[in-house]
Amino acid sequence: MSKGIAIQEFTSKMVEELPKVLFKDRNSLLNLIKTCGQEKNIVKVRKIHMDLQDRALISRDVYLTTALIRTYTKCGAMREAREVFEQLPIQDVVSWTILMSGYSQLGLNHEALKCYKHMQDEGVCPDSVTYLCALKACGNLGSLEIGEDIDIEVRKVGFLKKDVMLGATLVDMYAKCGAFEKARNVLEYIPVRNVVCWTALIAGYVQHGLGYEALKCFHEMEGEGIYPNAITYACVLKACTMLKDLDTGKGIDADLRKKGLLHKDIVLGTALIDMYAHCGALGKARETFSELPIHDVVSWSALIAGYVQYGLWDTALKYFKQMRDEGISPNMVTFLCILKACGKTGSLEMGEEVHKEVNKQRLLKKYGVLGNALVDMYAKCGALGKAQEVFRELSIQDVISWTALISGYTQHGFDEEALKCFEKMRDEGVSPNVVTFICILKACGQIGFLKMGEEIHEQIGMKGLFEKYIVLGNTLVDMYAKFGLVEKAQETFDKLPIRDLVSWNALIAGYAQLGQPRRVFNVFGKMRESNTIPDLITFLVLLNACSHAGLVQEGGTIFATMESVYKFNPTLEHYTCMVDLFSRAGHFDKVISVIEGVPLGDQLPLWLTLLGACYKWVNVHLGRWAFKRSLQLDEKCEASYVCMGNIYAAAGMHAEAEKMEAWRVANDINFWVDRCE
Repeated sequence: MSKGIAIQEFTSKMVEELPKVLFKDRNSLLNLIKTCGQEKNIVKVRKIHMDLQDRALISRDVYLTTALIRTYTKCGAMREAREVFEQLPIQDVVSWTILMSGYSQLGLNHEALKCYKHMQDEGVCPDSVTYLCALKACGNLGSLEIGEDIDIEVRKVGFLKKDVMLGATLVDMYAKCGAFEKARNVLEYIPVRNVVCWTALIAGYVQHGLGYEALKCFHEMEGEGIYPNAITYACVLKACTMLKDLDTGKGIDADLRKKGLLHKDIVLGTALIDMYAHCGALGKARETFSELPIHDVVSWSALIAGYVQYGLWDTALKYFKQMRDEGISPNMVTFLCILKACGKTGSLEMGEEVHKEVNKQRLLKKYGVLGNALVDMYAKCGALGKAQEVFRELSIQDVISWTALISGYTQHGFDEEALKCFEKMRDEGVSPNVVTFICILKACGQIGFLKMGEEIHEQIGMKGLFEKYIVLGNTLVDMYAKFGLVEKAQETFDKLPIRDLVSWNALIAGYAQLGQPRRVFNVFGKMRESNTIPDLITFLVLLNACSHAGLVQEGGTIFATMESVYKFNPTLEHYTCMVDLFSRAGHFDKVISVIEGVPLGDQLPLWLTLLGACYKWVNVHLGRWAFKRSLQLDEKCEASYVCMGNIYAAAGMHAEAEKMEAWRVANDINFWVDRCE
């Protein structure tokens, strides 16, 4: 006789033996137990449990006992559910499945699969619901092998052809495990492909970062005449976000509005905001946000994150204040975004307020990433003592927190502290990441620690990072150039797998620093041959090289090329280079022509540069004229008086030099008198 028949006969016998009075109350009792499960009233369930136990009904009435197990699982009380389950004289497929379902709902997937295996070992045959629970657990754990065994079983017993939900769950399991070919195979095998099956596959692609495949699958589903549901739309919007596919995202937006879903489902509204924000359509993100009937912390965070992503820090901070004014408490994502914005804008006061809120909600122990963000914010704001304090309080000091501290030291010119911090980090057994290496290489270049720079170069080579991260190669080129080791910089440059504008600029600057203009122009020529387009920094380095080498003609040609060929508007620094170049060569007519071509508000530094040249050439006449022009822009400019005094002294006109010094002092006194008044 099979175990299933034995269970049925046992249950019938037990029911027959129950007192007749119980049958009058039995349905009421079952309903009461069910209600407790719906209300999650664990206290009442325990009282009923004790009553049933006192009346010796736990082992006699399978239906009541099974209902009690189900209610305990709904209340999340798996220990009690398991205890009642163990008291059953015979555990059938229903009781096993209820227990598995309870474990699955609480995310205890390992326990659910243990039940599944134990049940099979006991010779109890699973039903379709059992398989559903087991497949969900497999998908959540990525247990592909067990999932494949279940696939074979459900095909063998014919469940897959009959149960659409089982087919969808099998597709979902394979998709979560990344076995997309097998997921497709199931989709082709089942007789009915509904929206749930397709959405499971689309969600799997999104989960594994395969946005293009998700959108392709979505269009294929639509081609079969199957309408998306809210979950499908949410997944597709996520795919658009990954790919920054604004056009498809706009199409989804139109569908949502047409079906009236945007104002009904805040999850979809938030997904739409997130998509627009990540695609840079911040106006559309803000417009969608304003249309939502309810603004919760998730929709606010999606909007704020978009502004942070595109560097609009002040706007992000403005919306954060507005969100708090509306009484919405930030979540972890909001805090991360705002701490980043505070660090970028130097908003230390706001950052400290956020720190207080994080402590108030006791989030630091729960989310270590917030601790790292706080260290980074304080470090970027220059509050390095506070950054150290937070760093010391972290439960785990990982490479991110160490690097945030090191980066802060480097950013604020404490390069030696950065190197000490780096040594401590290595002593603690924490391996540097790419950002750590970049910070330390910059620090080495700033303070001349060549030996450490070379050691790090060697480590980068051993880890194979040189080929993966061009920014590391560029930083090495720049470091060697700063040391004046231009041959080493050239050697490193030649080994770069890819050379971008930063690489070329670093090498050109290295040769310019050593006063090798011909090599500078040679590298610049090769850069142009490689179709790398120069930027304003490139031209500034070239003009400085021409100025220091006295290459007037070449400098003039480069300046003209910058404007005519590359359509760059020169900055004040470029004009200063040209004034310096012509002044050094004594071409004062050209100097005046350059200065007068600059807006009045930017002219003063250029007149001062000309005054410096007049001192060199002892040109009193031009000096007086430049002095007057500078005073027209700022009559209290002390540097103008000093320069003119130096010109008079160089020309042997000591009386005029003394008079100029007296004017400077008097002017300085008048300036402070004016300030006091």
